[in-house]
Order: sequence, then C-alpha cells, then structure tokens
Amino acid sequence: MQPQVVLDRVSAGYANRSVLKQLTLCVPSFAITAVVGPNGSGKSTLLGVIAGVIPVTGGSLEHRTPGRPSLVVQRSKAADALPLTVRDAVAMGRWGRRGLWRGLSRRDRDVVDASMDRLGITSLAHRQLGELSGGQRQRALVAQGLAQEADLLLLDEPSTGLDATARRLIADVLAEMAAQGVTIVQVTHDLEAAGAAEHVVVLQEGRLWAEGAPVEVLTDRAVERVWRLPGRV
Repeated sequence: MQPQVVLDRVSAGYANRSVLKQLTLCVPSFAITAVVGPNGSGKSTLLGVIAGVIPVTGGSLEHRTPGRPSLVVQRSKAADALPLTVRDAVAMGRWGRRGLWRGLSRRDRDVVDASMDRLGITSLAHRQLGELSGGQRQRALVAQGLAQEADLLLLDEPSTGLDATARRLIADVLAEMAAQGVTIVQVTHDLEAAGAAEHVVVLQEGRLWAEGAPVEVLTDRAVERVWRLPGRV
C-alpha cells in the first residue's frame, strides 16, 4: 500500500511538554489505520499533528495528496446552550468548501442529508445538539466529518459511548469509505476494531512501538507487553 502520510522523526507536544518523540511511520492510502496504545501514549496528539492543528517541533510531516484532512473529535466544543441542531452541526462540515458566510448549495444539502442517513440520525435532524445522548452526539460528529468529503478522515475514538449496533454501523461506514478511496486513521481502545483495520500503529510513551498488519502487531504477547506498562493520563 502506498503511503498517504509520512512522518519522519516527528516530535510534537504542548507548552513545555513533549508528547511525540522522534516518531517515524507511514499511513497507507485508501485503508483504515487504527492507532492504539495506553492512555497518555500520544494517540490524540498524533491525530492533531496529522490534521495540522498541533505543530511539529522536530522532524517532518508529508501529506502526499491535496486537500485538508477532516478531524472528528470525541465531543463537540459547542456549548449545549447554543441553538445548534443536528443538521446545523453536520452542515458545518461543508464550511471548508463554501465558507462561513455563503449559503449551502443543493449539492451541499444533499451531502448533509446523505451523511446523516449513513449514521442513522436523520430523525434527529431538528433536535438540539445539547439534547442528545453522548452516543447520538458522537454519531452527529462523525456525520459532520463525512460531510467534509475529505480524502483523509481522522477520528478520535469514534465509537466512544455507543452501543454495539451503533459501533457496527460506524465500522461499516468507515469500511465503505475506505473502499471508495478515503484514507482513514482512527484512534481506538477497542482491540477488536483495531484487529479489523488494514494497518495498526501501536504507540507507547510517545514513541512507535510497532506498526503493520493486525495479525503481526496485535499478538497476545505484544498486547500484554504494551498494555501492562503504565501510561500517563
């Protein structure tokens, strides 16, 4: 598989705190990459670096396709008091193409409707985002990510707070998108979900512990060795 994103000895973090340390890895194109590791190992920081919202302090990051990646976080930053409906939240995914002050085109509205339908939240379109359960809100955020129609989709624990049916729905949607030519990177604590990916990246204390096919990386011995080590919250 050809790489879409290449990190070469990348270091990154936050004020006075280094998180990623000399990280070198490749994200293969048109496939699902699962990023796993203990709490504090740098998984979310890695997504932020790839998305361009966390600056690289050392090394280099290369994107080999044009366009901005789509980043789906764990929860909405919007205050529950804001009069933001589910449709409004999903439609925000079109702002990068339309701009904040331009109205949505017919195609934009069709993309928004299709994204909600794929995540099974069409019936919630006119509900306030702040009224939703955690799982419903998470599906709305994933739908917002789909609406961006990016070539690279980054998701931070997209199945958090979801029941088994909703987790399966998201897994099926992501597999369908990868088959259609979208590169997907998802942070997950679910080793079953990681095992279904084409590529797995294991982080430990901000460094690459292993990467490769799930059958090669997620062995019983490797999982025991990585997850028994204390992570930093």
